[in-house]
Amino acid sequence: MVKSFKNLFGRSNQGVGIEIAPQRVNVVKLRKQRQGLKLDSLTSVPVPEGIFVEGQIADPGAMAQLIQQALSESKIKANRVATAVPGRDSIVRLIPVPAELDDKELRDMVLNHEAGLYLPYAREEADVDYQKLGYFVDEDGIEKVQVLLVATRKEVTDTYISTFELAGLQIDVLEINSFALIRTIREQLRQYGPQEAGVLVDIEFDSTEIAIILNGVPQFSRTVPIGTYQMQTALARAMNLPASRDTQLLQGMTIPSDLTEGDKTGMTEANPGMASMMRVLGELTDELRRSIDFYLNQALDLEIAQILLAGPGGGLGQINEFFTQRLNLPAIQIDPVTALSLQVDEEKYPLVERPGLGIVLGLGMREA
Repeated sequence: MVKSFKNLFGRSNQGVGIEIAPQRVNVVKLRKQRQGLKLDSLTSVPVPEGIFVEGQIADPGAMAQLIQQALSESKIKANRVATAVPGRDSIVRLIPVPAELDDKELRDMVLNHEAGLYLPYAREEADVDYQKLGYFVDEDGIEKVQVLLVATRKEVTDTYISTFELAGLQIDVLEINSFALIRTIREQLRQYGPQEAGVLVDIEFDSTEIAIILNGVPQFSRTVPIGTYQMQTALARAMNLPASRDTQLLQGMTIPSDLTEGDKTGMTEANPGMASMMRVLGELTDELRRSIDFYLNQALDLEIAQILLAGPGGGLGQINEFFTQRLNLPAIQIDPVTALSLQVDEEKYPLVERPGLGIVLGLGMREA
């Protein structure tokens, strides 16, 4: 049982990943073979309103039933799985510690001393894990080791543990959504130079998680309360349609990349829904710009190489061109299916949906 977040950097035994999100539960099983990874199964079931709220499981019993349903529909038999918590409930920090510490001393310093300095709540309320990354010499000529510190509230991890226990499962690996996403695009991230950072923008149902990544490691993270639901709601309200959790309406839309939020053109005047949705997107790009500016003001001699759009909102038509135009930075929509060379049914998993598969596929990769 995961009691202290200790398996954050561990490995799963079966390659079964389960992603819990506000509007869906995704279950995947990947199998390692000589040529790479093979997708054995990928199933998604909808989550009714009220079960997963503001990034947390509000009804463990109902969520456990949905997990069992997804496993049954996918014909996956598993006892141990990998899953992830949203970034909004987590703290990720890079901290330097003296290089001369042995493993036991390092563990004691990080978990019992350093961790409390970076948490916005009491140390005893947190589950904490860490990973040694590498050695460096600081400005005073002292050799140190850089450690990636990760923490989340115990009440969050305890709820995940109990929910999966109700579903008859044990959590082998409990990590953070952005870590799973990074795993699916790590080959692309390796193409960046040592002073080039990528910005991972995971547009989920009711929020967007922003992570700035340097050398494959998150350096800065932030959650913005804007997602596909807010876009859908703005669109429906402008078109006098009833509010709905079903965001399928968005998937058929193409965002005009050459327009800004305040433009009054034939397209937006004829389509008030598009204009309303673009106002929401404009707010999101403004928040992203603030995050990038804040990070660059703290870091010397760094530049942003690329914006990587992920999540259900990352696959919207031409959203990459919209972000490129608004932020003057190259933006692309990630495709974890192609990145991992997985063979899938093109009709079942169209390009517009693939950016939303990054987390669950990254969880399934833990075994491989």
